[in-house]
Amino acid sequence: MIICSCAVISDTDISNAIDWMRAADPDTVITPGKIYRALGKAPQCGGCISLFVANMRDNDNIGVPIHLRNLRTNRQGTFRNEGRPKGHRVPESRAEKRTHGHQPVLAALPTSG
Repeated sequence: MIICSCAVISDTDISNAIDWMRAADPDTVITPGKIYRALGKAPQCGGCISLFVANMRDNDNIGVPIHLRNLRTNRQGTFRNEGRPKGHRVPESRAEKRTHGHQPVLAALPTSG
C-alpha cells in the first residue's frame, strides 16, 4: 500500500528501511526523517505523516533500545535541570504582572492609513 504518494513510499519500503536501520545500528532511534533519508527521498507536503508514523509503529523493530529509555530522569525518578541554577526562570509573580497587570506586554503598532 502506498503511504506517501508525493515520494512514492509504500508500507513495505518503510518496514524494510526500519529493519535495515536496526540491523545496521541496534542503538539508533528511528524517526520518519531517518526513514526518508534511508530511502533517498524527502517529505514534501506532510499530509502522510500520521499514516507514516502509524505504519512505523506496526513494525516490531521500531522500539527504543532498553538502555536509551528514561535518560531524562535521575535515580530518584525526578527530572534533572540540566545544570541550570534553581532560580533561572522569571518568577511566576513577575510574569503574571506583565501579562495581567496594567502594563501591556506589547504596545499597539501604529496603523498607516
